[in-house]
Amino acid sequence: MQIAGKRIGMTKVPVLPVFCIGVVAGILVMNMGKSVLLKGTGLFDEDTLYHMKYMTIDSRAFFFYIFRKRILVVLGMAALCTTYLGLVVCAGAVGWYGMAAGAYLSALALRYGFKGILLSLVGVFPQYLLYVPAMLALLGWCESLYKGIYSRSISAELAEKGFLPGKVGKLALILGVVILGCYLEAYVNPKFLLGYLKVF
Repeated sequence: MQIAGKRIGMTKVPVLPVFCIGVVAGILVMNMGKSVLLKGTGLFDEDTLYHMKYMTIDSRAFFFYIFRKRILVVLGMAALCTTYLGLVVCAGAVGWYGMAAGAYLSALALRYGFKGILLSLVGVFPQYLLYVPAMLALLGWCESLYKGIYSRSISAELAEKGFLPGKVGKLALILGVVILGCYLEAYVNPKFLLGYLKVF
């Protein structure tokens, strides 16, 4: 690929290393700033969990709230991967999710120990059984489209029979998996989470 007359090599996003770096960064940030991030904000404190235990969830409204957030992320990444910064966006997303996971797990572990770790797992079950494969598939899709656009002449790649329809079809499949994950997060996960909180 050439940008501003300079040759830029095509690479793959090292998903696992970037994610692990993000996880470690999230754990370090949470541990170093626990006096502010935990004590100062009430993040996952006993009062918050008490109110969660007895709250009533409008699953339909919750579903549409989650749906908007998740779909915007997928479509945003799909759009950004067509730019010169496509692979940087993919790597940034992996690192961000890793950091969020590290901070989430660390916050609950610091507050409640092993019970907190179990709570963190219940909090993402079963929707992340779909979200994780969908995100990995989206990253692969983004890399493939990015390289299809910039690794050779745009006209030659996009002219290939079935290139764009195939990409649209795969993206639709990813969106379908994400939507199913949204359904699980809104209608199934609260039952597991509230059930666990009652014996927490």
